[in-house]
Amino acid sequence: MGLGTMAAAFVGGPWLNRGMAQAPGTPTAPAPTGPYTLPPLPYPYEALEPNIDTWTMQIHHDKHHKAYVDNANKLLVDHPELSKMSPEELLKNLDKAPEAIRTGLRNNVGGHVNHSLFWLMMSPKGGGKPTGKIAAAIDKKFGSFEQFQTKFNEAATKRFGSGWAWLVAKDGEIEIVSTPNQDPPLLEGQRALLGLDVWEHAYYLKYQNRRADYITAWWNVIDWDFVNEQLAKA
Repeated sequence: MGLGTMAAAFVGGPWLNRGMAQAPGTPTAPAPTGPYTLPPLPYPYEALEPNIDTWTMQIHHDKHHKAYVDNANKLLVDHPELSKMSPEELLKNLDKAPEAIRTGLRNNVGGHVNHSLFWLMMSPKGGGKPTGKIAAAIDKKFGSFEQFQTKFNEAATKRFGSGWAWLVAKDGEIEIVSTPNQDPPLLEGQRALLGLDVWEHAYYLKYQNRRADYITAWWNVIDWDFVNEQLAKA
């Protein structure tokens, strides 16, 4: 099976506005049919090569992220009051949603929030060691960047099935957590500083079952400037 065929087989808040100007080589996001819209990538599909491949970025953004947006909008069609909320507000107030759509909203709005952040947490000019306040916070909490990397990699590797590994902030402290499915840290009152998607759709075209190789490569594209921005808001 060729790569193109494989790819075809896989088709199936304030920070939302940050740095999301249309990038060269990416299509214009479709007109919204509900309260939420698919943000364009802040860089071309191929920008994160060779660490994250072009096909994966295109399918991940245009198919998977778009599906979360479309599904959330469909669930909200008959709920104008919920539609007025930002994605983050809705997730914090899921108890106000009818029980019949609550899980669907958690999964799909959560997926939209997580992925909108995920694109911004990476950059073709990223990688290396952190600088600024996040570097100091990491050293204070974990002893060194290398020890932080080891613990973060462990959280990402041991997440069974689908989910995310995160560096989060809450009450002036940072910590590493892992969440299942598309649950965002804000459900636990935490601010996401850095997150890694370990769903297979995030890496399988290039890395197949080698999740550890994907995790290692991802460190080369982290946008530490954005992580510092998130820390400043915590």
